[in-house]
Amino acid sequence: MTARRIAIVPHTHWDREWYKSYQDFRLALVELIDTLIPLLESDASYPYFMLDGQMAVVDDYLEVRPQAEERLRGLAAAGRVSMGPWYILMDEFLSSGETIVRNLQMGLVRGAAFGGTMDVGYLPDMFGHIAQMPQILRLAGFRDAVVWRGVPSQVTKNAFDWEAPDGSSVRAEYLPVGYGNGAALPDDAKALVRRTRDNIDEVADFLIGDVLIMNGSDHLMPQPQLGRVVAEANDLQDELHFEVTSLPRYLAHAHREGLERVQGELRSGSRSNMLMGVTSNRVDVKRSGAAAERELERRAEPLAALFQPPAAYPGRFFELAWREMVRNSAHDSICACSVDDVVDAVLHRYAEARTIAAGLADRAVKAFTRSLAEPGSYVLNPSARARAGVVELVVPADGPAPDTVQVLSERAGLPGTMVLDADTVRTVLGMLQGPRISDDAWVHDIKIEETEEGIDVTVSVGTEEKQNVPIAEAKQDVFTRLGARPDAVVRVSMDQPSTRKIAARTAEVAGYGWSPFQPAALAHPVEASEEGAVVLTNELVRLEVDPADGTFALNGVSGYGRLVDGGDLGDSYNYSPPRQDRFIDAPVAVAVALTERGPVRARVRITSTYEWPDHVDGSSQARVGSDRVDVDTEVELRADDPVVRVTTSFVNPSRDHRLRVHLPLAEPTARSHAESAFTVVTRGLTAEGRPDEFGLPTAPAHRFVTAGRLAVAHEGVTEYELIDIESGPGGDAASTLALTVLRSTGMLSRLGMAYRPFPAGPMTPVEGLQMTGKRVTLRYALALDCDDPYALADEVLVPLEAVSSLGGGTRPVAGSALTLHGAEVSALHRVSGSLELRVFNPSAEPATVSIPGRSGWLVDLRGYPQEPFEGAFALRPFGIATARLRDA
Repeated sequence: MTARRIAIVPHTHWDREWYKSYQDFRLALVELIDTLIPLLESDASYPYFMLDGQMAVVDDYLEVRPQAEERLRGLAAAGRVSMGPWYILMDEFLSSGETIVRNLQMGLVRGAAFGGTMDVGYLPDMFGHIAQMPQILRLAGFRDAVVWRGVPSQVTKNAFDWEAPDGSSVRAEYLPVGYGNGAALPDDAKALVRRTRDNIDEVADFLIGDVLIMNGSDHLMPQPQLGRVVAEANDLQDELHFEVTSLPRYLAHAHREGLERVQGELRSGSRSNMLMGVTSNRVDVKRSGAAAERELERRAEPLAALFQPPAAYPGRFFELAWREMVRNSAHDSICACSVDDVVDAVLHRYAEARTIAAGLADRAVKAFTRSLAEPGSYVLNPSARARAGVVELVVPADGPAPDTVQVLSERAGLPGTMVLDADTVRTVLGMLQGPRISDDAWVHDIKIEETEEGIDVTVSVGTEEKQNVPIAEAKQDVFTRLGARPDAVVRVSMDQPSTRKIAARTAEVAGYGWSPFQPAALAHPVEASEEGAVVLTNELVRLEVDPADGTFALNGVSGYGRLVDGGDLGDSYNYSPPRQDRFIDAPVAVAVALTERGPVRARVRITSTYEWPDHVDGSSQARVGSDRVDVDTEVELRADDPVVRVTTSFVNPSRDHRLRVHLPLAEPTARSHAESAFTVVTRGLTAEGRPDEFGLPTAPAHRFVTAGRLAVAHEGVTEYELIDIESGPGGDAASTLALTVLRSTGMLSRLGMAYRPFPAGPMTPVEGLQMTGKRVTLRYALALDCDDPYALADEVLVPLEAVSSLGGGTRPVAGSALTLHGAEVSALHRVSGSLELRVFNPSAEPATVSIPGRSGWLVDLRGYPQEPFEGAFALRPFGIATARLRDA
């Protein structure tokens, strides 16, 4: 009889921050690796250890112990310490696809300094898995993944073939009871044999080969006696053969033939907790993350790559910004299932990344405006698709405004003279620290003349920034003159023309292109009326506000924007209704104000006053108390545009509740289609669960979700659910889509919840999860019968930009820096000086990606060349491709 192989993989699972802060956990991390290094060096019977598949663990340690780097490198190069391949173990649904790719690339690059990373897509504790993960792993050269959560009930063995939408697949090693089935193994050989037999019995129906024992768990130290105990256990019996090994060595001998095949995302709670409520807790974290991702991916990188010289590309700044984004993508960080100190740090890192990205984007735009040959106002398109749109800009108020623009405000010029004494002049000039006076006023010139009567200072002001204005020199000149004539009178004149701020619809602008600003004729101007009810219409959409309940109708379908507030006695991981729930779905008062009337843009502000219960009583589980809150909803309609834009905002006064906005569907449906990383996923009306966690069919959408002919684009990852389900001849169908605006709870984890009876983490009170006193804002847009939700998301979230130029460069007045057709863009940046473009095909049909006038190489995610191309390349259905372009 051949002994059954028991593969023991020593490891630790290291949540960088969670119920303690990063620095608290790092103290323990340093202790762990300080213990591990001499253990591996001195004990050959303890041959391997895995540092949780993430290089951040290594960097966090070496920042404290830099002198240990050579020893750690030697152990890694010898294969005794497994590192990477990720930089951080991220949440897959709350991060963009590009963030996931950069995370992997950062891990691979950092791991190369230690002899390379583990060639395993290690995904031990993510709260479900995206559909495109197998393709991402294959594009980086991996053929194995390791998963736990989210695996559906159709999987009956401890390994399966996991297939991405494009058909690429990896072998997935399934951990039926998690990554800690061998945590804290006994230090007695007989006890080890007994426990292992119990482990085998627990998962016997799943086993198709060797038994994998993961010797570790959250923040656990290595067990130095392991080698001795294993040797003694092997000597005791011949039924089981124990072996201390590494995950790659175990997988090298794993069974691969005839495995079950699973396609797409893994979001089942049939055997382990999915913890789907992390999408809707601390919504401020999710929206901050989305804003930073958008600033980096959609503005800063492409604008810098296209409009700054390769030598001036700010690569190091981008590395710093991406490091913060990737660190924040750790599942306990971006999921906000952590203590308040951790969430505060996450928000700070997002603010840092966004500040870097916004600054780099602004510098790239300035480089673009300086490069233009002719002065004037221009429209810049930071996205790949050609499009028209509405822009705001400040223009000279020369005569009456044309009918094609909408005047938002006007400012008269500032002629005249101020007569000041010397001390006042010094104070005023000391406050002038740069050329910017206000958002739309810049110093263009300062002229100084001296007469017998005094000193004349004329400040010329324009609406666009002018470079190299000699402000410091002019100030010094005035101070010098005042030093010679301390009693002189100073006459300061402002030469500023009258201006107006306008909104106008532009003609189509090429992708990654620009054109002079010229108001377009309005084929469908927007009109507003307020006879009885406020009505906005542009002949494409008719929007009518109901003054009784604050909702609005689109093309005759009423009930859009209805806010429904219910109790939530859940925690950071899961929604759970209280036993005595009470729903508030109607305001006690409504005020409607028309704030803009067209013809380019019309806006109406709906202020709805609600009385929400204050909190849930812990004993009765009834919603008690009362809080009065004003919720402002601004609804906007534009000329020649079928899209309705909505912004809902309020300061949260209440605890223990969930607020959702209900959006009627144009027709009942049993399916939703939501953006996920590099694809659109289709979901039904139900979700797999079990008694330990109710299968609640709430789900995340990255930037948009469509259902029943309604498309909703939204800012940031947002939780949604198809509700109001009725049975009909064709089966069950939903008539409403609900978006979660806020989920307010006060516990990291909780015991005895209706939807999850057992804790998912420490039962720690966390006040920040209630979000009381915080402003909550949800921005979304609605479109009926939308053919391209990706275009809708770009239009709403990545607007055209109006810029001004003084001319003097060589760039023509209209053009495109890069023409691209046939795919969606995930990234456009520079790598080692070369333009790198990452695209994906979200459709089920093959695509041709056309890049006229450009050639280069298709590369994998490690940067290795795959094949050359000239002007175009083929992209399989649902495929992802990365191209290195030669500069034109």
